[in-house]
Amino acid sequence: MRIVVCVKHVPDVQAERTLESGYLVRGDDDVLNELDENAVQEAVNLADGDGEVIVITMGPEDAVDGLRRALALGADSAIHVCDERAAGSDVLGTARVLSATIDRLQQDGPIDLVVTGMAALDGMTATIPSALAAHLDLPALTMAKKVELDGRTIRVHRTMGTYDEVLEADLPAILSVTDQANEIMYPNFRAIMAAKKKPITELNLDDLGLAGEQVGTAGAATKVNAAEQRPPREAGEIVQDAGDAGTQLANYILGVMK
Repeated sequence: MRIVVCVKHVPDVQAERTLESGYLVRGDDDVLNELDENAVQEAVNLADGDGEVIVITMGPEDAVDGLRRALALGADSAIHVCDERAAGSDVLGTARVLSATIDRLQQDGPIDLVVTGMAALDGMTATIPSALAAHLDLPALTMAKKVELDGRTIRVHRTMGTYDEVLEADLPAILSVTDQANEIMYPNFRAIMAAKKKPITELNLDDLGLAGEQVGTAGAATKVNAAEQRPPREAGEIVQDAGDAGTQLANYILGVMK
C-alpha cells in the first residue's frame, strides 16, 4: 500500500501572529501543523510496516523542518514543493499543487490513499481534503475519529454535530482525520536521527507542469481586503465579595446576554 500524507508547516499557535499586506508573517517558530501529526500517525498505522508512507508539503525553504518531523514520526520519504511563485496560494492553488504532486507520484505506481489532518491551524478552512478529492476525482471521507481498513475498503466513523456517521468507500480515496483518531507515538532520539537520512525530494512548479499564474497570488480566488491588529485585552472588573458576589455575577451574565 502506498499512502500520501499532505502536511503543512505553520506558525506555532502559541506565538504572536501578525499580517503584512494581507499575508501571515512567518517567523523562526514555525512547526509541523499539530493536526497533521495525527494524519501521519494514521498513515503509519494503516501501512503497518508493510506499506510506503510519503509526506508532501508546499512551502518556503524552512518547510523542510516540518517534513523532517513527519519523517521522525514514521513516514518513509518526503517531497517538498518549493517555489516562490506559489507564495500566497489560497486553498484552490494549494490543492492544485498537491494534486499535481500526487499525479507525479503515481507515475511510479498507484497511490492507494491520501491522508490529511482535519485542518491547518493557521487557516482553519478544513477544505483541502474536498479540494483534493475534486482534483483527483476520488471519494472523500473526512473528519474521521476512527478508521478501519478491510482489504480495499476503508470505513470511517465521525461525529457531525449531534449525529454519528459511518462512511465507507473503495480505495483509492481521500481521508482526513481528527485529533481523536489515534494516539501519536512521539519519536525517540533514534527515530529523530534516522529521519535525517530519509530522502526528501525538492520540486518546483515546472517539475509539476504548472504555470505561475495557476497558483500563488496570481491564481488565488480569494484575497484579504483589510486586516487590523487585535485590540489589547481590557482589564477585568474585580468584585469584592460582600455576600452578594453571586448576584453581581448573575447580573453581569444577564447583561452580556442581552
